[in-house]
Amino acid sequence: CKGGHLACEDCRIERPGNQRQCQKCDRGGGFDVCNTTVDAVISSLRVECPHDGCGLYVTYHKLADHQSVCPLAPCKCPVPVCGYEGPPPALYHHISYAHPMPMQRIQYGKVLLLQVPLSEPRLLLFAEEDGRMFFLVGSVLDIGTPITMSMVCIRAGASPLPHYVAKLWVNGPPRDPKGTTDAVKVEMEVTSNKDPSDVNVQELTFFTDPPELLAGAKLVSLHIQIDK
Repeated sequence: CKGGHLACEDCRIERPGNQRQCQKCDRGGGFDVCNTTVDAVISSLRVECPHDGCGLYVTYHKLADHQSVCPLAPCKCPVPVCGYEGPPPALYHHISYAHPMPMQRIQYGKVLLLQVPLSEPRLLLFAEEDGRMFFLVGSVLDIGTPITMSMVCIRAGASPLPHYVAKLWVNGPPRDPKGTTDAVKVEMEVTSNKDPSDVNVQELTFFTDPPELLAGAKLVSLHIQIDK
Protein backbone atom coordinates (compact mmCIF):
# COMPACT_ATOMS: atom_id res chain seq x y z
CA CYS A 1 0.00 0.00 0.00
CA LYS A 2 1.01 3.63 -0.04
CA GLY A 3 2.04 3.25 3.58
CA GLY A 4 4.61 0.63 2.60
CA HIS A 5 2.81 -2.44 4.01
CA LEU A 6 2.49 -5.75 2.17
CA ALA A 7 -0.81 -7.60 1.94
CA CYS A 8 -2.05 -10.62 0.05
CA GLU A 9 -5.31 -10.65 -1.90
CA ASP A 10 -7.33 -11.90 1.07
CA CYS A 11 -5.94 -9.37 3.55
CA ARG A 12 -7.06 -6.27 1.71
CA ILE A 13 -10.19 -4.67 3.10
CA GLU A 14 -12.95 -3.95 0.64
CA ARG A 15 -14.40 -0.45 1.07
CA PRO A 16 -17.45 1.16 -0.59
CA GLY A 17 -16.81 2.21 -4.14
CA ASN A 18 -14.54 -0.78 -4.73
CA GLN A 19 -11.79 0.87 -2.70
CA ARG A 20 -9.24 -1.48 -1.13
CA GLN A 21 -7.55 -0.41 2.08
CA CYS A 22 -4.70 -1.81 4.09
CA GLN A 23 -5.51 -3.38 7.49
CA LYS A 24 -2.42 -1.91 9.09
CA CYS A 25 -2.92 1.76 8.35
CA ASP A 26 -5.65 4.21 7.57
CA ARG A 27 -4.28 5.27 4.23
CA GLY A 28 -6.67 4.87 1.36
CA GLY A 29 -6.10 4.99 -2.37
CA GLY A 30 -5.57 1.31 -2.98
CA PHE A 31 -2.57 -0.89 -3.51
CA ASP A 32 -0.49 -1.78 -6.57
CA VAL A 33 2.30 0.56 -5.56
CA CYS A 34 5.69 -0.48 -6.89
CA ASN A 35 7.76 -2.04 -4.11
CA THR A 36 11.27 -1.24 -5.22
CA THR A 37 12.90 -3.21 -2.39
CA VAL A 38 11.17 -6.46 -3.29
CA ASP A 39 11.72 -5.76 -6.99
CA ALA A 40 15.46 -5.48 -6.36
CA VAL A 41 15.51 -8.78 -4.46
CA ILE A 42 13.52 -10.68 -7.07
CA SER A 43 15.48 -9.18 -9.96
CA SER A 44 18.70 -10.43 -8.39
CA LEU A 45 17.51 -14.04 -8.46
CA ARG A 46 19.24 -16.12 -11.11
CA VAL A 47 18.26 -19.50 -12.49
CA GLU A 48 20.22 -22.02 -14.51
CA CYS A 49 19.47 -22.60 -18.16
CA PRO A 50 17.78 -26.02 -18.46
CA HIS A 51 19.56 -26.92 -21.69
CA ASP A 52 22.08 -29.72 -21.16
CA GLY A 53 25.65 -28.46 -21.20
CA CYS A 54 24.86 -24.73 -21.01
CA GLY A 55 25.25 -24.10 -17.27
CA LEU A 56 24.62 -20.36 -17.63
CA TYR A 57 22.75 -18.58 -14.84
CA VAL A 58 20.54 -15.72 -15.96
CA THR A 59 18.11 -13.35 -14.27
CA TYR A 60 14.88 -15.29 -13.87
CA HIS A 61 12.75 -12.93 -15.96
CA LYS A 62 15.28 -13.13 -18.81
CA LEU A 63 15.33 -16.93 -18.91
CA ALA A 64 12.86 -17.20 -21.79
CA ASP A 65 14.88 -14.74 -23.88
CA HIS A 66 18.08 -16.68 -23.22
CA GLN A 67 16.49 -20.04 -24.02
CA SER A 68 15.29 -18.75 -27.37
CA VAL A 69 18.89 -18.05 -28.48
CA CYS A 70 20.90 -20.46 -26.30
CA PRO A 71 23.64 -22.09 -28.42
CA LEU A 72 22.73 -25.44 -26.87
CA ALA A 73 18.98 -25.20 -27.45
CA PRO A 74 17.66 -28.44 -28.98
CA CYS A 75 17.47 -28.42 -32.76
CA LYS A 76 15.69 -30.87 -35.03
CA CYS A 77 17.32 -33.27 -37.43
CA PRO A 78 17.00 -32.00 -41.03
CA VAL A 79 15.81 -35.43 -42.19
CA PRO A 80 11.99 -34.99 -42.15
CA VAL A 81 11.09 -38.55 -41.10
CA CYS A 82 13.64 -38.71 -38.25
CA GLY A 83 12.21 -36.66 -35.39
CA TYR A 84 15.48 -36.51 -33.41
CA GLU A 85 16.10 -33.36 -31.34
CA GLY A 86 19.27 -32.39 -29.53
CA PRO A 87 21.82 -29.61 -29.03
CA PRO A 88 23.92 -28.85 -32.14
CA PRO A 89 26.99 -30.88 -31.02
CA ALA A 90 24.84 -33.97 -30.40
CA LEU A 91 22.89 -33.33 -33.59
CA TYR A 92 26.11 -33.35 -35.60
CA HIS A 93 27.07 -36.79 -34.24
CA HIS A 94 23.54 -38.06 -34.74
CA ILE A 95 23.51 -37.11 -38.42
CA SER A 96 27.03 -38.49 -38.91
CA TYR A 97 26.07 -41.95 -37.68
CA ALA A 98 22.33 -42.22 -38.36
CA HIS A 99 21.95 -40.76 -41.85
CA PRO A 100 23.90 -41.02 -45.10
CA MET A 101 23.50 -37.30 -45.75
CA PRO A 102 26.56 -35.77 -47.45
CA MET A 103 28.56 -33.66 -45.02
CA GLN A 104 31.45 -31.34 -45.76
CA ARG A 105 33.80 -29.49 -43.44
CA ILE A 106 34.29 -25.82 -44.24
CA GLN A 107 36.46 -22.93 -43.16
CA TYR A 108 35.09 -19.41 -43.02
CA GLY A 109 36.27 -17.16 -45.82
CA LYS A 110 37.49 -20.02 -48.02
CA VAL A 111 35.84 -21.22 -51.21
CA LEU A 112 34.61 -24.80 -51.35
CA LEU A 113 33.69 -26.49 -54.65
CA LEU A 114 30.94 -29.07 -54.24
CA GLN A 115 29.10 -31.43 -56.54
CA VAL A 116 25.46 -31.24 -55.52
CA PRO A 117 23.11 -33.87 -57.01
CA LEU A 118 20.04 -32.43 -58.72
CA SER A 119 17.95 -35.42 -57.66
CA GLU A 120 18.37 -34.56 -53.97
CA PRO A 121 20.00 -31.15 -53.51
CA ARG A 122 20.70 -31.37 -49.77
CA LEU A 123 24.03 -30.95 -48.07
CA LEU A 124 25.26 -30.40 -44.52
CA LEU A 125 28.24 -28.11 -43.91
CA PHE A 126 30.21 -28.19 -40.66
CA ALA A 127 32.36 -25.19 -39.68
CA GLU A 128 35.49 -26.32 -37.86
CA GLU A 129 36.08 -22.94 -36.20
CA ASP A 130 32.95 -22.74 -34.03
CA GLY A 131 31.15 -26.03 -34.65
CA ARG A 132 28.23 -24.44 -36.51
CA MET A 133 26.20 -26.51 -38.94
CA PHE A 134 24.74 -25.11 -42.14
CA PHE A 135 22.06 -26.87 -44.13
CA LEU A 136 22.08 -26.35 -47.87
CA VAL A 137 18.69 -27.21 -49.32
CA GLY A 138 17.50 -27.01 -52.89
CA SER A 139 14.37 -27.55 -54.89
CA VAL A 140 13.61 -28.27 -58.53
CA LEU A 141 10.09 -27.12 -59.30
CA ASP A 142 9.71 -28.96 -62.61
CA ILE A 143 11.68 -30.25 -65.54
CA GLY A 144 13.20 -27.34 -67.39
CA THR A 145 12.73 -24.87 -64.52
CA PRO A 146 15.53 -23.37 -62.41
CA ILE A 147 16.88 -25.08 -59.34
CA THR A 148 16.59 -22.91 -56.23
CA MET A 149 18.97 -23.23 -53.31
CA SER A 150 19.15 -21.63 -49.91
CA MET A 151 21.19 -22.02 -46.77
CA VAL A 152 20.21 -22.01 -43.11
CA CYS A 153 22.29 -22.17 -39.94
CA ILE A 154 20.98 -24.86 -37.59
CA ARG A 155 20.59 -23.04 -34.29
CA ALA A 156 17.94 -21.42 -32.12
CA GLY A 157 16.81 -17.87 -32.79
CA ALA A 158 16.05 -16.16 -36.07
CA SER A 159 19.15 -13.97 -36.27
CA PRO A 160 21.40 -14.25 -33.19
CA LEU A 161 25.05 -13.24 -33.19
CA PRO A 162 27.33 -13.97 -34.87
CA HIS A 163 25.89 -13.36 -38.32
CA TYR A 164 26.92 -15.33 -41.39
CA VAL A 165 26.90 -14.44 -45.06
CA ALA A 166 26.95 -17.07 -47.80
CA LYS A 167 28.24 -16.56 -51.33
CA LEU A 168 27.09 -19.08 -53.91
CA TRP A 169 27.95 -19.24 -57.58
CA VAL A 170 27.95 -21.73 -60.42
CA ASN A 171 29.79 -21.68 -63.73
CA GLY A 172 28.22 -22.97 -66.90
CA PRO A 173 29.98 -24.93 -69.66
CA PRO A 174 32.46 -23.04 -71.92
CA ARG A 175 30.75 -21.03 -74.66
CA ASP A 176 33.76 -20.66 -76.97
CA PRO A 177 37.28 -22.02 -77.52
CA LYS A 178 38.68 -19.42 -75.11
CA GLY A 179 36.86 -21.11 -72.24
CA THR A 180 34.49 -18.23 -71.45
CA THR A 181 31.62 -19.37 -69.24
CA ASP A 182 28.40 -17.98 -67.91
CA ALA A 183 28.16 -17.60 -64.18
CA VAL A 184 25.39 -16.97 -61.68
CA LYS A 185 26.37 -15.49 -58.32
CA VAL A 186 24.46 -14.48 -55.22
CA GLU A 187 25.33 -13.24 -51.75
CA MET A 188 22.80 -13.82 -48.99
CA GLU A 189 22.54 -13.43 -45.25
CA VAL A 190 22.20 -16.85 -43.68
CA THR A 191 19.05 -17.20 -41.62
CA SER A 192 18.87 -19.43 -38.54
CA ASN A 193 16.33 -22.09 -37.71
CA LYS A 194 16.20 -24.85 -35.10
CA ASP A 195 14.00 -26.88 -37.44
CA PRO A 196 15.88 -26.96 -40.77
CA SER A 197 13.45 -29.47 -42.26
CA ASP A 198 10.81 -26.73 -42.08
CA VAL A 199 12.76 -24.41 -44.38
CA ASN A 200 10.89 -23.48 -47.55
CA VAL A 201 13.36 -22.31 -50.17
CA GLN A 202 10.60 -20.46 -51.98
CA GLU A 203 10.10 -18.17 -48.97
CA LEU A 204 13.74 -17.20 -48.56
CA THR A 205 16.33 -15.26 -50.45
CA PHE A 206 17.49 -18.01 -52.73
CA PHE A 207 20.11 -18.83 -55.32
CA THR A 208 18.65 -19.64 -58.72
CA ASP A 209 20.48 -21.80 -61.22
CA PRO A 210 19.01 -21.35 -64.72
CA PRO A 211 18.36 -24.54 -66.70
CA GLU A 212 20.67 -23.45 -69.54
CA LEU A 213 23.62 -23.75 -67.15
CA LEU A 214 22.63 -27.24 -66.08
CA ALA A 215 22.87 -28.59 -69.64
CA GLY A 216 21.26 -31.90 -68.72
CA ALA A 217 23.77 -32.59 -65.95
CA LYS A 218 22.94 -34.70 -62.91
CA LEU A 219 25.23 -32.66 -60.68
CA VAL A 220 25.60 -28.94 -60.03
CA SER A 221 29.16 -27.72 -59.56
CA LEU A 222 28.53 -25.22 -56.80
CA HIS A 223 31.05 -22.83 -55.29
CA ILE A 224 30.31 -21.90 -51.67
CA GLN A 225 31.95 -19.42 -49.34
CA ILE A 226 30.64 -18.60 -45.87
CA ASP A 227 31.89 -15.47 -44.10
CA LYS A 228 31.47 -14.94 -40.36
